[in-house]
Amino acid sequence: MKNWKYILLSVILFPLVGMVSSCSEETEPESEFADWQAKNEAYINKLASDPGIKKILTYTKDSSQEGLSNSDYIYVDVLESGSGTETALFTDSVYYTYRGRLLPSKSYANGYVFEETFLGDFDWSTAGMKKACVSWNTVTTSSGTTTSLWTDGFCTALQNMKKGDHWLVYIPHQLAYGESTSSSIPAYSTLVFEIAIADVWHPGESRPAFK
Repeated sequence: MKNWKYILLSVILFPLVGMVSSCSEETEPESEFADWQAKNEAYINKLASDPGIKKILTYTKDSSQEGLSNSDYIYVDVLESGSGTETALFTDSVYYTYRGRLLPSKSYANGYVFEETFLGDFDWSTAGMKKACVSWNTVTTSSGTTTSLWTDGFCTALQNMKKGDHWLVYIPHQLAYGESTSSSIPAYSTLVFEIAIADVWHPGESRPAFK
């Protein structure tokens, strides 16, 4: 008579065992930025081997240095070449517009847009322009604290662009925010900037008032 109790107990527990086994075998959905570091580094290495992409060494390093790697460069797809003859120096100012994206991810086929100063497709006549000094890459406050407003990669791009240039710039995470998360930008992110320069001028030169 005791055997029927064991039989009944096994009938009750067997489906539960199957459910536990089934749940444990289910794979969790892929996160938005799964394997993000590997994907971003592989993307930069691919750009580095593309002969159609312009390669520019970061302004913080010298080409004579040993041990330079793909992460020491920004990579540029020139969308439009301007009529300007001078590139911006570190002490110069620029009148510019930009859109910043991440690489494509699960929910963003074209890359998540984390910041932009123009909407829709780029158009010189409607793009919102901003005035900035290239040296704003770092600003020292009255308390002596140094704050980075632009990444080394973005600053490198500005120092190589002329009036009328319209570029798509890829910045490896080592020249951006590195291993740190910055606002909506996850760690190890390659930054993709569409940048256009409307004007470049030196200290002491006058320009119309900018909004």
